[in-house]
Amino acid sequence: MQDLTVPEPLGATGYLAPEGFLDDLLAELAEPPLAVHDRLVLMPGPPRPAAWAENVWHDPVRIRFASIGEAARALRAVQRNWALLAVRHHRRASLIQERLPHVSAKPLPFPAEAPPAPLGSWLMEDANALIASARCSSPFRHGELRFVENREAPPNRAYLKLWEAFVRAGRHPGPGETCLDLGSSPGGWTWVLHELGARVISVDKAPLDPSIAALPRVEFRRQSAFALRPAEVGPVGWLCSDVICYPERLLRLVREWIDSGLVGNFVCTIKFQGPTDHAMAAAFREIPGSEVVHLHHNKHELTWIRIDGRLRP
Repeated sequence: MQDLTVPEPLGATGYLAPEGFLDDLLAELAEPPLAVHDRLVLMPGPPRPAAWAENVWHDPVRIRFASIGEAARALRAVQRNWALLAVRHHRRASLIQERLPHVSAKPLPFPAEAPPAPLGSWLMEDANALIASARCSSPFRHGELRFVENREAPPNRAYLKLWEAFVRAGRHPGPGETCLDLGSSPGGWTWVLHELGARVISVDKAPLDPSIAALPRVEFRRQSAFALRPAEVGPVGWLCSDVICYPERLLRLVREWIDSGLVGNFVCTIKFQGPTDHAMAAAFREIPGSEVVHLHHNKHELTWIRIDGRLRP
């Protein structure tokens, strides 16, 4: 008798859109999908750049099954850790997931490292078939990185974006480094950098929260980030920017700092003032050594990360 649970390769890649941004992902992918399951888009062929995917499902397969136990056994035969993307047949899917090993989803303290164990993703295609990927781009459930939040010291919740960027990059500033924080008011990112032990040059036309301005290794410059020239600052290990501006203006700024040779690493938010400008996102991605991603804590914005491997004083 034929074993129904033998995985069937789909010859596709799955792209999981952040909540509320499926249209942005579809526009970025540009071609008709094979299928869309809620916010998971299946596209033919190998992976392609997709900033608007919080998680990428590599080499997904279809597994047909006759019972809940059979489905769970088929997934366990592939690997240990699985995360359910609940899109349909919710009760049946939950019963399968309950038969799989428990995977902790506790919020992470920061600083933290990404989990080393692989985490697969799966969903119900219909009542007797599931789609699963044992190899996903994110080690976090659906690409959603959640932290133990600090609800007292930071002046806003923007600090979560920088925490997430550092965990994704696998690098962050340390004691003795100099960091530049552009568009810093009220000071959430400056707080993060200072907490990591860095000296922070914090730049904005608006003032910092008084508690942040009073931190001992913070030098606040009340001016436009775009008026600041690299030669006025000198070498910095990290340039971080959460400036509210059009993407093309940010692109000119980062190119100036790259050309200066004075910056080791970049983390910058690309904010869209209207419809998503996919061409500008691609222009950032084309900068050598770059990654453009939608962090779980981003809104209608992307984050550009460039790590060159040299942390400068």
